Amino acid sequence: MFRSLGIFNYRVWFIGALVSNVGAWMQSTAQNWVVLTELTPGDAGAVGVTMALQFGPPLLLVGLTGWATDRFERRHILLATQGVSLLLATAIGILILTGAMTLPLMYAFALGLGLVAAFDNPARQAFVSDLVTKENTSNAVALNSASFNAARMIGPAVAGLFIVLVGTGWMFIVNAFTFLATIGALLAMRRHELTPRAVTHGSSRLSDGFRYVATRPDLIVVFIVVFLLGAFGMNFPIYASTMALEFG
Repeated sequence: MFRSLGIFNYRVWFIGALVSNVGAWMQSTAQNWVVLTELTPGDAGAVGVTMALQFGPPLLLVGLTGWATDRFERRHILLATQGVSLLLATAIGILILTGAMTLPLMYAFALGLGLVAAFDNPARQAFVSDLVTKENTSNAVALNSASFNAARMIGPAVAGLFIVLVGTGWMFIVNAFTFLATIGALLAMRRHELTPRAVTHGSSRLSDGFRYVATRPDLIVVFIVVFLLGAFGMNFPIYASTMALEFG
């Protein structure tokens, strides 16, 4: 079950990504709370706009970011995205601590985080295949999924504790340091042990994927269900923050 952790590169990546994912969920929780309680008088609509700005770019830029993931070295993409994410989190934290944060600024930062995530997400998912052999890929992907879901449970709980103890501004500063875990893991990897892959231009891969799905009615149903769940059933950060404010 844990055989992929026996591979050095995957092991350091798994640890770094887990820390970073916990930090990401901490930041997401703090961001929604700031918008809801500090920048607006409990406006759930503003939280929705913030989330739309942050999660829109990964959807709208999927063709470009998928091409970049296939065309360039994924390790370099991740180093860049993690570095920029660190700077953005630090800037948000400083602005909140100094009282200079405004709702338009938060919208701008949400869009910036979304643009970074648009390149980070596909590179992060595809990078797993560079770390392990083909035989261990499914195991590594399963462990990645377990890590992400564990972070989704741990992150908001830790965020709530930190917000009470040190406030929302420091929450972003703390998250900025979690990006160092992923950056450190990427730098610590044994590059000669990375699985070689052919770098492609990837110009037609997205259209090929859509054409393949169009020939599979079962996959079309899956895509529709996932889309509906993602669009209408996974907005729990908005519900949770609003309910905490109303009933807390």
